[in-house]
Amino acid sequence: MISFERSRNDCTVFLHIPNVCYFLIMKKFILKRDEPRLRPEDYSIPYRDLLNKNQLEAVFHTNGPALVIAGAGTGKTRTLVYRVARLVESGVDPSQILLLTFTRRAAREMLNRASSVLDDRCKKVKGGTFHFYCSQILHRYAEKLGYPGNFTIIDTADAFEIIQLVRTQLNMHKKKKRFPNKNTLYNIISTCKNKNLDIRVVISDSYPQFAEQEDKIEQVAKEYENYKARNFVMDFDDLLIKTKELIEQHEDIRINISGSNRFVMVDEYQDTNKLQADLTSLLSSVHNNVMAVGDDAQSIYSFRGADHQNIMQFPELFDGTKLIKLEENYRSSPQILNTANRLLEQASYKFEKHLFSNNPEGDIPALVKAPTEHDQSRFVSQAIMQLREQDIPLNEIAVLFRNGRDSFDLEVELNRKNIPFVKYGGQKFTEAAHIKDVLAHVRVLVNPMDTIAWNRVLMLIDGIGPKTAQDLFEWIRLSNNPYQLDMSDSVSKAYMKQMKSLSSLLIELKEEDHSVSETIDKIVQYYKVFCEKRYDDYPKRLKDLEAFVNIALGFTSLDKMLEELALDPISATAVDVEQKQKEESPLILSTIHSAKGLEWRHVFIIQCLDGIIPSAYSVEDDEQLDEELRLLYVATTRAKEMLYFSYPALAQSQYGDYFTKPTRYLDEMDKALLEEWKLIEDEPEGLDEGEDPLLLD
Repeated sequence: MISFERSRNDCTVFLHIPNVCYFLIMKKFILKRDEPRLRPEDYSIPYRDLLNKNQLEAVFHTNGPALVIAGAGTGKTRTLVYRVARLVESGVDPSQILLLTFTRRAAREMLNRASSVLDDRCKKVKGGTFHFYCSQILHRYAEKLGYPGNFTIIDTADAFEIIQLVRTQLNMHKKKKRFPNKNTLYNIISTCKNKNLDIRVVISDSYPQFAEQEDKIEQVAKEYENYKARNFVMDFDDLLIKTKELIEQHEDIRINISGSNRFVMVDEYQDTNKLQADLTSLLSSVHNNVMAVGDDAQSIYSFRGADHQNIMQFPELFDGTKLIKLEENYRSSPQILNTANRLLEQASYKFEKHLFSNNPEGDIPALVKAPTEHDQSRFVSQAIMQLREQDIPLNEIAVLFRNGRDSFDLEVELNRKNIPFVKYGGQKFTEAAHIKDVLAHVRVLVNPMDTIAWNRVLMLIDGIGPKTAQDLFEWIRLSNNPYQLDMSDSVSKAYMKQMKSLSSLLIELKEEDHSVSETIDKIVQYYKVFCEKRYDDYPKRLKDLEAFVNIALGFTSLDKMLEELALDPISATAVDVEQKQKEESPLILSTIHSAKGLEWRHVFIIQCLDGIIPSAYSVEDDEQLDEELRLLYVATTRAKEMLYFSYPALAQSQYGDYFTKPTRYLDEMDKALLEEWKLIEDEPEGLDEGEDPLLLD
């Protein structure tokens, strides 16, 4: 019998054979453990010279969860960029780093900056939005959820159409009692998903007028889900929900996905909804190296489903969270920050922080009481003209407001004074009807079971209505070649020629090898005749279509193009860009929500009235009042050099004029924080006795 014995202290092996004893001596080679680079001086990038103390702490945090509370203007993006670079330089595989942002553009810019700081390895970091990352996961594991890999993503407008179709099929449009329209139905359904609420709760809280219709609304919601499943399409909410279901229901997939995310970073964490917070936990569950970066004081998107509780409860959800606060502001003057800090002191539920700056001293922010709303507009427009005379470009000035309608009077005054301006908001490029028509043709090429796309394509043809389109789709569903439409029994002689033209186009594009740009160009050439018939302003729309062909040059496949345009829509159309082509860069008008993340040298905040900010709808709800306060804080911290709060003393309503009350959030500001400005009319020479100087410029 032969037996082996190994010494505990070395690699000597004793070989025992009956009656014989041999010693086998093995040589030792001791591998020294690589020394981890833990100090800033161990790296090629001079982090200590480039970052302040707290930024440096965040950049060099490695293991375990961390919450970085980044006050306005404190270098949040810079901190994320350098943390990516530091992790990569330390030897972490870039593909094991996940950076989640709220726009794909933000992720691209951060990774490009990290690459310029270090090298191109940083571009291999996984970066994008929650929706984009989830869509990648779902395309990989679609069959686990009963979907084909080529399922398509629908945008909000498509979702409206599906809900309207379901609403009509269920005869809800014929109800004697008022029933929610498609937009409201979608908002109810989406709110339920994003906030993880029962549909009855949402109706009770936000749409009590439809309380008697709860059962019918639930029926629409159920059929909407069934419709999407039958046609292999997902809306934006589905991308998050189904990814969560996939990871929770399949342990092996959770371990595989989360295991590949050695480090997870989430930007703008205060804007996450309940689903995104759950996904953050799931996507980082193996290594638990998750860093959330955001500012609880800038949580202003509850109407989109964002949950302020997510950032507040992060330390409770992730045991052992390290809390890091960025409080040194690089944007604003100390005087503006004093006002911002005083606003934050009024918040009920917050992380304590105090913004400070080493920037030069500036002027005390102004509180301007105007006699009327029109006088407020006169003040703003004349002050802007004076600033322009002082060589401050118009695009370094912004006018912010709570609601889009708050700037209507000002817009008239700006036009009267020939001050060019652009107002943030408006329709996105891919939401324009003519662009959606072209994209519908692409969608049926990628997914021939996409009913909504087929409806849009078929109903362009004269004579085809919803009933005929539905009959044609039933034929398409069963056909061996769904693009040979002229072979369907549903095709009438009245539109046979047009149907053959469509069939010829789709078959050619499906069977022949065309680039994405060539495909779009052929669809545009086919579509031009419909565009010219449907729209009075078709020349401008044709310019958009020409631009679309050029945009398509940047894509390598039709399905990728559809996905990226759905997840990251292009903003401007030819109708929108004319103002931007003027010689002088325009003044910025913007709602406060749209201004978040931006900055200007001079900022005017108009209509600072109780009932507007805070909104009249929020005064009975402490949480909503806190959010309205945060909204004013966000507006305040957009300014770099000078800030102006203004409000009219007299306002108008359908019941007549009434005296206003300035926003309660400025009530407690003393003269050291806000300087009151008084508007005085400049009486022109030669004013006749009895004339009112307020009527004259």
